[in-house]
Amino acid sequence: MKRIDFEHGTVTENILGAALPMLVAQLLNLLYNVVDRIYIARIPAVGTAALGAVGLCFPLIVIISAFANLFGSGGAPLFSIHRGKKDTKSALRIMNTSFSMLCASAAVLMVLGLIFAHPLLVLFGASSDALTYSFPYMMIYLTGTLPSMIAVGMNPFINAQGYSLIGMLSVAIGAMANLILDPLFIFVLGFGVRGAAIATVLSQCLSAAFVLFFLTKKSELNVRFLRKNEWQTCKNDAKNIISLGTAGFIMQLTNSLVTICCNNVLSVTGGDIYISVMTIISSVRQLVETPIYAINEGASPILSYNYGAKRPARVRKAGIVMGILIFGYTAMMWSLIILVPEALIRVFSSDAALIRDSVLALKQYFAAFLFMDLQYIGQTIFKSLNKKKQAIFFSLLRKVFIVVPLTYLMPYALHMGTSGVFLAEPVSNVIGGSLCFLTMLATVLPELKRMEA
Repeated sequence: MKRIDFEHGTVTENILGAALPMLVAQLLNLLYNVVDRIYIARIPAVGTAALGAVGLCFPLIVIISAFANLFGSGGAPLFSIHRGKKDTKSALRIMNTSFSMLCASAAVLMVLGLIFAHPLLVLFGASSDALTYSFPYMMIYLTGTLPSMIAVGMNPFINAQGYSLIGMLSVAIGAMANLILDPLFIFVLGFGVRGAAIATVLSQCLSAAFVLFFLTKKSELNVRFLRKNEWQTCKNDAKNIISLGTAGFIMQLTNSLVTICCNNVLSVTGGDIYISVMTIISSVRQLVETPIYAINEGASPILSYNYGAKRPARVRKAGIVMGILIFGYTAMMWSLIILVPEALIRVFSSDAALIRDSVLALKQYFAAFLFMDLQYIGQTIFKSLNKKKQAIFFSLLRKVFIVVPLTYLMPYALHMGTSGVFLAEPVSNVIGGSLCFLTMLATVLPELKRMEA
């Protein structure tokens, strides 16, 4: 079974070898939600209303994903650092601790979600009409919390061992199943929005089963639950996993917070149609960000492994290659968004009024997207090198301390209406992204020079 050797070969080949399969995997993973939206938007008579209603479920879905990444993205860099140090015992202990915490949190989240789904959706801005679609979708989706979290949270440990093609395959299985099952349950069996949720849960179960089979039977290091007598000895590992994963966790949770704030303001300043506009923009953003995420996650184990192995030159080279790939891709996609926004919007809706309102909003939202790359690069390097404090601080800075206040300030205090909601994002990209990147340069480069000396 072919694996990537993080210690030898060129850094560029290693990153591309990890990032390209991950890119395919992330594009396929995007199908889970995007395919749902494409089909839901085309349900006769109710498509546009149902699309906006399901968009109100995104914050809860993001919260589930955030907890999966808390343990996956928190544990995988530590796992790779210990592998770089040739400390297999510690690496295995970290993976088992991450898996055990992930499963325990999935059970808690599912129960809490089923109890509080209705009031939370109302809090997120769901009207009585929207609840007709959003509530049944969410209730069905929540039953698949455990397989969803296993598929997302344990995949980084497959990639961290160099099995990037297997990581891709685990996602492909679920995504292709979802692509087939969605039209079957939505249109053929006539389940509508409920059918989209059923298809997603079944597909996630397939992905989770494959991930568990590989990590327990086929990988170099095999995962298992912690035994009762091991929980106490793994307490420090659990703290380290959570503290490092908190940066990505906060980033996803704050994305959810921003979505809630945006929907609340848009429902007042623009009405239900603008919640659908925000759903379109969120969908386009996921589509555009997926390759960036793949490049970051492809570079992360190379950064972590070589940092643990005390190879500063390879760490520095990995950061440079990652930055070049991200900036090159983003420049191309940003040009498409500004020049032909309708082409991207039509992927998700054919409603003429919705397309018209979405064009200007999309251009405003992505006006300074290139600056977002600085945030991605800085955050990935901080996380990969176990710089917990910096990773957490800059996760909070851009979203909580910049975007959320601007989302209310610009529409109301500055009287910018719906435009103020969409323009809050580029302003935060410029400020937050620049500060994150400059801090990374000022802290990481001197450390690498000391390591080299």
